[in-house]
Amino acid sequence: MRKTLVRTLLAVTAAALLTAGIAQALTLRVGDIIISGDGGFTPTTLPKHENAPIKLYGHATFKTVDGTRPSPLRQLVLEFDKHGAVETRGLEKCTMAKLVATTTKVARKLCPDAIVGTGFGTAVVELPEQGPIKASSPLTLFNGPVKHGNPTVLGHAHIDYPGPTTYVISIEIEKIHNGRYGFRTVANFPRIVNDYGSPISGHLTIGKTWKYKGKTLSYANAHCADGRLQARAEFTFKNEDSVSGTVFKPCKVAK
Repeated sequence: MRKTLVRTLLAVTAAALLTAGIAQALTLRVGDIIISGDGGFTPTTLPKHENAPIKLYGHATFKTVDGTRPSPLRQLVLEFDKHGAVETRGLEKCTMAKLVATTTKVARKLCPDAIVGTGFGTAVVELPEQGPIKASSPLTLFNGPVKHGNPTVLGHAHIDYPGPTTYVISIEIEKIHNGRYGFRTVANFPRIVNDYGSPISGHLTIGKTWKYKGKTLSYANAHCADGRLQARAEFTFKNEDSVSGTVFKPCKVAK
């Protein structure tokens, strides 16, 4: 009942903000977990009918009401506006085999031309009979092998506490037909330090251009069909709490 109420309130709030034409950030609460996030894209002036290159950025934080370690994040589902496209023609691909057991420096050196996004993430690790300690890592997204006919990204992170550990996950960029949304990604998060670790913050910037057959291509692309672009996020935690919300940002039509 509580989860249904939260989702209903979020939907009503999102609708009100859309009607008012106000750019919306994301603030959600499920149980004792508070999620704050925002994102956007540049440039914000885009063609009305044809896609143009953009750069995406986003960030999120996780905390609890009483300041204790949040339940570990199990899954993040993102749905993206249908007024966009991902381009990978002629873009180098990296593989899981290349990235296993690598540091950030080595991973980026192995597949430099496949990097489509970078950022930084922090987790809090709380081992038995020890206090919480923060463990951070640069984040890297690599263009990965095609799966089910869809592009993929390989997300890479490396932490040194309590021992050197590399995390690599594969994320499929699936084409969907879900009203406003045309793309979906499902990121299943690894168990950080056997679930003694929980993500508490992260930020990413996604965007890359390259030359292919004499043309400059862009990984992320979009157009401004009706004055906004939007995305939906759903978070699921180890304790089975789940919550979702919508973020939208205004755009202008290029003259």
